[in-house]
Amino acid sequence: DDPEVSDANYDSLFRELKRLELQQPEFITPESPTQRIGAYPLETFDTVEHRLPMLSLENAMNNNGMLAFDQRIKRGLGTNKAVAYVAELKLDGLAVELVYENNILVEGSTRGDGFIGENITQNLRTVRSIPLKLMIDDKLPVRIEIRGEVFMEKSGFDRINKERLANREPPFANPRNAAAGSLRHLDSSITAKRPLNFFAYEVAGSTDISHWETLKNLKNMGFPVNKHAEMCNTIEE
Repeated sequence: DDPEVSDANYDSLFRELKRLELQQPEFITPESPTQRIGAYPLETFDTVEHRLPMLSLENAMNNNGMLAFDQRIKRGLGTNKAVAYVAELKLDGLAVELVYENNILVEGSTRGDGFIGENITQNLRTVRSIPLKLMIDDKLPVRIEIRGEVFMEKSGFDRINKERLANREPPFANPRNAAAGSLRHLDSSITAKRPLNFFAYEVAGSTDISHWETLKNLKNMGFPVNKHAEMCNTIEE
C-alpha cells in the first residue's frame, strides 16, 4: 500500500533484471523476483508437520463474550490490572506457515488440522507480497517460522470472476474460497495468475516480546502487515 517507486519504475527495473538474467543465467537466484511464475504441476501435495501447532482463533459474538475473555486472561495472569490488547481486522483467507533458513524461504504449508498441513511451497513462492529473502541479515535465528494469512481483495475477486464468466467457467462463491482454491491448485502457474495477497501476524514460538513489537519486527523483515491494527490499553478501548 506504500510503494517506494512508481509502477513504471518497477516495471523498468524488472525488465532490466530479466535482460541481465537472460545474458547471464548462471547468476539467477531462487529468490529473484523473476522466479515467481510457478513450477511444474504436482500430482499431489506432500504433508508437513508443524514444529509448533497452528491453533485457530476463538470467537466472541458480542460484548459480553469479549468481557468474559478479558476476565479469563486476568485470572490466568493472576492480576486485576487492565490488560493491553492489539486490535486488528480478521482476514478471511487461508492461514499458512512460511519457513526461512538463513533468511531464504525454503518451505510453506497450510494450517491443515493444526498439526499437519500440506506442502504448498511452490504456490506460495508465486505470491508477490511474500518475501523470498528476508531483509534483515542479523539477529535472526538460522530457522524462523512465520505465520500469516493469504487472502484475495474484493477488487481482485471481482476481476477474476469476470474473467471466469467470460470463459464460461463457474465463478468463485466468495474471496475466501477463491484464495484457498488458488493456493491449493496443483498447477502453481495458475496460482501465479491469481491476485493473492499476504499479511504476516506471528513468529512461531516467539514469547519474549509483545504482539505489537512482533508486528513491527515482521515489517522490518520485509513482510506486509495489516495496517488496520491498533494498540488498546483496555478491553473497553
